[in-house]
Amino acid sequence: MKKHIASFIGGILLTLLLGCVVVSFSKSGKDEVVTLTYAEVNPIEGTIVGEMAKAFKEKTEEVSGGKLIIDIQAGGVLGSEEQILDNMLGGGNVTDFCRVSAQALTQYGCGKASLLSIPYTFVDEDHFWKFADSELAEEILIEPHEKGLPMRGLCYGEEGFRHFFLKKEVKDLADLKNRKLRVSADPVMTEMVENLGASATTIPFTELYSALSTGVVDGAEQPVSNYQSNALYEVSPYLLLDGHTLGAMQILISDVTWDNLSTEQQQWIKEAAEYASDVCREKVKEIEEKNFESLREKNVHIIEVEDKKPWIDACQSTIQKYTKSERELYQRIVDMQYESE
Repeated sequence: MKKHIASFIGGILLTLLLGCVVVSFSKSGKDEVVTLTYAEVNPIEGTIVGEMAKAFKEKTEEVSGGKLIIDIQAGGVLGSEEQILDNMLGGGNVTDFCRVSAQALTQYGCGKASLLSIPYTFVDEDHFWKFADSELAEEILIEPHEKGLPMRGLCYGEEGFRHFFLKKEVKDLADLKNRKLRVSADPVMTEMVENLGASATTIPFTELYSALSTGVVDGAEQPVSNYQSNALYEVSPYLLLDGHTLGAMQILISDVTWDNLSTEQQQWIKEAAEYASDVCREKVKEIEEKNFESLREKNVHIIEVEDKKPWIDACQSTIQKYTKSERELYQRIVDMQYESE
């Protein structure tokens, strides 16, 4: 609770410091140009989240005829996911859109969204996209708004599976014992890491490189795209491919922004979000393959996990605990792997 309060205060301070980033809204004059800010914690180039952001910007500006302009602020310049979400919760004007991991909403009471970060839920990317195409996906996108949070999801994307990476050699599950691993402020991820025998340490993503280089933590977990684009391999060259969760993500819009848009402008945003999701689906595997190729050239030690059963067994207490209140909903997501295209 103290950490969440500190994060919320940080979000308020960020609003004050970045008060110059203001949305330009006007409903007078149909030719008025509106500029909206899009926050991304990762770099734009070489990342799937970057491709998604660019696709959203390009399509928005195309379908609106230049009446809506998307200003992408990437590389964490507007703060961590937590800071950005806290700013949106506080009604701040730092950003209108943000791209976040689905698990980022867990700490704000979004129990349905938390199901997407349950360990070993999705067997492959096709399984995830079956979910993303379903009516259930829409139900989870609107969950923040229905819970009274001033934001709503627009679309889904994914960054490939998330894996562990460490500073020192690791070969299997036993090697995680007592290692200090960075996690986001997500109870599901925290307990999963502890199930696996490691020690979970909450650190903002923007501070991860420094924390690894100074030994504050021994490792962390991220999709390969983030591991590569943020040069985390420089300070943590052992990549353990356990694929504990799929990197499900959402583009969120502030309700303040949404309510200030006309019906036509809202439709433009919906169309752009759908397009950005399609671009993500099309490019994620290609970008991930390029990242693996680049990492091999950099002599990163890539370790395959041949048998995931011990990992899945170790995480059963977390899986059962965090699906208990939405057991039927979770089973529907799991069963989608068996549905035909």
